[in-house]
Amino acid sequence: MASDDDHVASPEEMLRVIEEQSVATARWLHGDPLLLYVPWGVAWLLGFTAFFLHYGLDGHPYAPISQMQALAVLMGAQIVSGSIAAFGIVRMNRGVRGDSTAKGTMYGYAWFAGMMLVVVIATRVSALLPPEESGLVWGGASLLVVAVMHMAGGAIWLNWPMFFVGAWVAGVDAVGVLLGAGWHALLTAVLLGGGFIVAGLWLRRCR
Repeated sequence: MASDDDHVASPEEMLRVIEEQSVATARWLHGDPLLLYVPWGVAWLLGFTAFFLHYGLDGHPYAPISQMQALAVLMGAQIVSGSIAAFGIVRMNRGVRGDSTAKGTMYGYAWFAGMMLVVVIATRVSALLPPEESGLVWGGASLLVVAVMHMAGGAIWLNWPMFFVGAWVAGVDAVGVLLGAGWHALLTAVLLGGGFIVAGLWLRRCR
């Protein structure tokens, strides 16, 4: 009498198992959109809203929030969101070896180098500018790195949503810089902060 262990899978069953494993692997490698996008969206929504209330659109603050207080809100929110996103990236790379690990490592170092370069340049230049323009240099340069790294990541891993997110960040950043600090903060809070939240939820639903 044949036991369950002697059962031979049919071609249809084997194809189903292969398809399930392929889907699971793709989800694992691309990470959880909720962890990769939503935390940053919340951080930018809170932080740049604080900057918008500080700058206003007519040259007068809309709330008694200093530039340093707004920066503290943004930095605190980004530290929390960065920790959550890092957790998602670690999960994404766990169990992955070879070229994928090397790409992820180099990509991570590129993020670090880009942000450190922003700190160096903005620190040197902002001392020569009025406070409002100084804040615009910091915000605009930081989002420039975010845009380029998302587009580069999309190209490396052939991830079109990631590439288009980077292009969206670049477009919003450019328009905001041209319009001024108040508009840059408002557009970043609404279109990028809110946009990242929507993108994370939508991409999670489409997985």
